[in-house]
Amino acid sequence: MGVAHHASYLLWFELARTGLLREAGHAYRNLESNGVRLPVVEYRCRFLKSADYDDALTIDTRVRELRSRSVTFDYVVRRGDEVLAEAYTYHVCVDSNHKPRRFPDAVFEAIATFVPETV
Repeated sequence: MGVAHHASYLLWFELARTGLLREAGHAYRNLESNGVRLPVVEYRCRFLKSADYDDALTIDTRVRELRSRSVTFDYVVRRGDEVLAEAYTYHVCVDSNHKPRRFPDAVFEAIATFVPETV
């Protein structure tokens, strides 16, 4: 059909989220090796316009909410100045046995730097 499949957006969100974590100094691979996993437990995407194959897209990513055991990421998919989609993913921090756990302090503090300040 010449447009990006809706399932592609989830992969793009994952790439954007792992990029943000890497920028925070905590590559996802290192989180996992330290017993921290962040499974997606909920997501929503509102598609406003289609992304075409070979479009150059930007995924703006921010942390909407950070709690001791969970985090919500927001995403805005853009083609230039045009907003194509808005989405969020909600994650619970779990250990290697898939039991909920608190974020390690250093990880929590690093992610917190990406929470926008409210005025």
